[in-house]
Amino acid sequence: MAVSKRSKKDPVILITNDDGVMAPGILNLAEAVKDLGKIIIVAPDKPQSGMGHAITIGSPLRLQQVHLIDGAEAWSCSGTPVDCVKLAVDKILHGKPDICLSGINHGPNHSINVIYSGTMSAAIEASIESIPSIGFSLLDYSMEADFSAARKYARIIVERILRKKQDKHLCLNVNFPAVDESLISGIKVCRQAYAKYEEDFDERKDPTGKKYYWLTGAFVNFDKGKDTDVWALNNNYVSVVPVQFDLTNYEQKTKLEKTFKL
Repeated sequence: MAVSKRSKKDPVILITNDDGVMAPGILNLAEAVKDLGKIIIVAPDKPQSGMGHAITIGSPLRLQQVHLIDGAEAWSCSGTPVDCVKLAVDKILHGKPDICLSGINHGPNHSINVIYSGTMSAAIEASIESIPSIGFSLLDYSMEADFSAARKYARIIVERILRKKQDKHLCLNVNFPAVDESLISGIKVCRQAYAKYEEDFDERKDPTGKKYYWLTGAFVNFDKGKDTDVWALNNNYVSVVPVQFDLTNYEQKTKLEKTFKL
């Protein structure tokens, strides 16, 4: 499963997603960056949205080579997005790529969505493995979504990140507004908004009369700041949020050190 040799000057770009290896989003991302380096695609064989940072530990994983676009090596994986990154590094690349790109996701991954997102978990896994990474999402769930603006700005962002050596744990959460390219205001570096879904479980009955539940809810933004990803997207900016896998609350840590001081 080793990849072919490449020129030392060409970066290796690993691409994955959570919508599945045949999703339009990943094809558009691969097309957008295919001439920026050697492209290796390893993505789930079926949709894995909402899987978060799940890994497969109780069943075997399988890889199957597929053809997606000319000039790129592509593999379908039976596991989660995080499994895809792990297998790519260990069994396909036999080493670390120069950058890992995840997406383009069908639907937003701003604010709290970063916690649940398989797209972003793949990018975060790469960051954990000291691989600079970017997760891309478009605010359109449709499989027929127009990715033209997202393709343009994804390429711009990847080009700029590849220009110079980055922190090995760099991880960017990038979201694109679902508007025509002519309406995009630009790129805005933001913080993650405090916004989440106010959830409800719709109770229903199956044909035998047994109850089951369907998750529903509405997205609510509690953050009125003009420096957030939600604000940026509402104002037609491409939002870029630097994220990290260190979940330590350092402000609370300082307070707790005083609380528990003997």
